[in-house]
Amino acid sequence: MLTRRHIIRLPAIAALASPAAAFAGQAPDHTSIITTARLALQRHHERVTQTDRIGIADFSQPSSRPRFHILDVNSGRLHSVLVAHGKGSDPAHTGWLKSFSNTPGSEATSKGAFLTADAYTGKHGWSRRLIGLDPDNSNAFSRAIVIHSAWYVNEDMARAGKLGRSQGCFAFSEKDLSYIMELLGPGSLIISANS
Repeated sequence: MLTRRHIIRLPAIAALASPAAAFAGQAPDHTSIITTARLALQRHHERVTQTDRIGIADFSQPSSRPRFHILDVNSGRLHSVLVAHGKGSDPAHTGWLKSFSNTPGSEATSKGAFLTADAYTGKHGWSRRLIGLDPDNSNAFSRAIVIHSAWYVNEDMARAGKLGRSQGCFAFSEKDLSYIMELLGPGSLIISANS
């Protein structure tokens, strides 16, 4: 559900030729991560069939902050929700992503551009498969890196200081999952980065 505190008004993606000017007064990480998303959309445009929204995971932020952003490309609006990172990316469970990995068995988050694929019901309930589009996440499909909900992602845990960790998947709260699944249907682009 959209809440006023999670919506940030941004210029349309086409207007990002001068991102520093466009984001005057906003957190600097938004400039970098949205520029990364725009470039990824240009690079992978032949495979991305849903270009009206982009999912952006900004892992330069702690897990206690809403750091997964859905960018509405036409309006420039961002809707932000909580997302967990992988155990292998934060072995000491500090709440901060320390490193990315594409290695099978690492239980780490991968960086790069992902293409959303089919939805299914599995071990974590309703989920969506992801295909890695870059060398840094080329094993995403075989590693079963997916979108799913998790009990360890919720506002109470965020207020306590940090979320739980996934096995490398994009894990969301149960209340946000339907929204994510609906807006980032098959053929959508998701970016995982640290600005």
